[in-house]
Amino acid sequence: MVFRRVFLITGFLIFLIAGFTQEIVFQGSVKSVVSLGETFVLSYTLNGQGTDFRGPRFNGFEILSGPNSSTSSSIQSIGGRTTMSVKYSFQYILQATQEGTFDIPAATINVDHKTVSSNTLTVKVVKSGAGGQTGGNAGYGSTQSQGNVQTSPNDVMLKAFVSNPNPQQGEGIIITYKIFTKVPVSQIMFSKVPSFPGFWSQNLTKEKEKLQQYTQTIDGQQYIVADLRKYTLFPLKSGKCIVDPLEIECQAQIKRQTKSRTGDPFFDDFFNDSFFNNSYVPVEKTLRANSLIINVKPLPTTGVPDDFAGAVGEFSFRTELDKTRVKANEAINLKCVVSGEGNLQLIDKINVSFPPDFETYDPKVTNDINSSEKGVSGTQVFEYLIIPRKQGKFNLKPISFSFFDLKKKKYTTLTSPGYTIDVEKGTGEGSAVTYTGANHEEIKYIGSDIRHIKSQVLNLTLQGYYFFGSPLFLLWLLLPLLLFIVFVILFRKQRVRRSDTMLMKNLRATKIARKRLKKAELFLKDQKQEQFYEEISQALWGYLSDKFSIPLAELSMDNVRQTLQQKEVGEEIITNFIGTLQNTEYARFAPGEKSVSMGQVYDAALRIITKIEQELK
Repeated sequence: MVFRRVFLITGFLIFLIAGFTQEIVFQGSVKSVVSLGETFVLSYTLNGQGTDFRGPRFNGFEILSGPNSSTSSSIQSIGGRTTMSVKYSFQYILQATQEGTFDIPAATINVDHKTVSSNTLTVKVVKSGAGGQTGGNAGYGSTQSQGNVQTSPNDVMLKAFVSNPNPQQGEGIIITYKIFTKVPVSQIMFSKVPSFPGFWSQNLTKEKEKLQQYTQTIDGQQYIVADLRKYTLFPLKSGKCIVDPLEIECQAQIKRQTKSRTGDPFFDDFFNDSFFNNSYVPVEKTLRANSLIINVKPLPTTGVPDDFAGAVGEFSFRTELDKTRVKANEAINLKCVVSGEGNLQLIDKINVSFPPDFETYDPKVTNDINSSEKGVSGTQVFEYLIIPRKQGKFNLKPISFSFFDLKKKKYTTLTSPGYTIDVEKGTGEGSAVTYTGANHEEIKYIGSDIRHIKSQVLNLTLQGYYFFGSPLFLLWLLLPLLLFIVFVILFRKQRVRRSDTMLMKNLRATKIARKRLKKAELFLKDQKQEQFYEEISQALWGYLSDKFSIPLAELSMDNVRQTLQQKEVGEEIITNFIGTLQNTEYARFAPGEKSVSMGQVYDAALRIITKIEQELK
């Protein structure tokens, strides 16, 4: 038995080496007749390894997914002779959108620095029911028929959890959206985010932060779990509140199941676990979380303090006055500090009663808030600037702050000490300057400066040329003013331009993307796969977001394609761009050995961004 296994492995290596000299065949295959609206698979197979796959332009079909690359191998043993073949395939999932007969041009791929073209294909689209069964879901029906792909509705799930379904009005709760999966998942896009009516909300999930994964067993099945979103909610009213579900779109990578090829369990296991048979089929998934019902209990209506403004939690309160002895017209700073846990950011004012002779201004509000899974805590500071206008002694009454204590289940009022402010007479206060007379010398001086008006006609003649008053003089006189006006106009235009966030992002999109690619190149040299793919993903998605002013949370493969088509970018470039995105996202999220070369991904990302820039010029 041992000799047989050694013989098989040796034979496999010999035929693998011989396979590199075989004739290269790049073949496309597709159903010849499909129904209108049917989803079907277009496959290209290559009996060797190639790079820079370029798909054809499609007329009359909508691309639902692809190109999706995969690798498979087959081994045959006949008469003691073992042969092996390795096949690389690229698949599109298409949907027929028009009736008629359509030609699909040849696809191309580079093999050993040579461009190899596939055959051209013809597909006839007929009315529904005349050509074949209509596929209902591009993610399941058509893909499952291609390679023994088995999926279950429970392979990937999205669930919502709430920390407390029966909170008090104003009490903070945490809602967590978790994804449960038994298969690799990539390209997670948020298609619908809840708006939380009746709540003040804050997102606890940091943007672009890597998802923390852990395992959990449910009904005997082990899942990989990740928290997609976390929100802190503060109910603003009592009663029954319904939180709409979160919806996402993702791509589940389902491993293709292969049958026994040699009859030898050891040999089959060896190749089933090898990279030659590491073939995955992408399945599009739309996940919808469960709705949540929050029953908010009202606050007690008895014993409500007069100064209660909706603060709920556990708080402390203190005040600080920087000085109690000042001169009139000098400023004093009063600080009111609220610290603790609860709805701090909903506290918008402190009731302070100032003496009528004090000039006051609206408070400056600063905060230091920390949000975590345990809730919201921190400090809120109200800083008042007050200016006494008259001298005397003034009493600043004690300041109170009321809130509903969640632990004690009752209203609590905290009071600061009162202050006595001693205001002294200020410099020049109440003074006035009056002139009741003048001495003879001043009258004499003023009189010497007065000239009598001459009533007779004067004969004035122009003598010589004087620069003063000439047109050139006026020009030089107005030139600084004109330059100043031009400067102000340009300065305002530049400020408006800089305030236009979308425009600035558009102008800097390519620069930022190239900067990220340069950083990814450093990770490529150091063979740091995780950091490399993360930088490539941020470069591609960030470039799209900045270039076309689309928020990252709203980006998806569909609106990427639609946006690029609206900008009249070539279909080939669009296909390559989406293919690069899919390879990058799959390499980021799929566990195990990566099937995509880091160098190929980097070259493709750099090349595709350059081509898009050339198309948009």
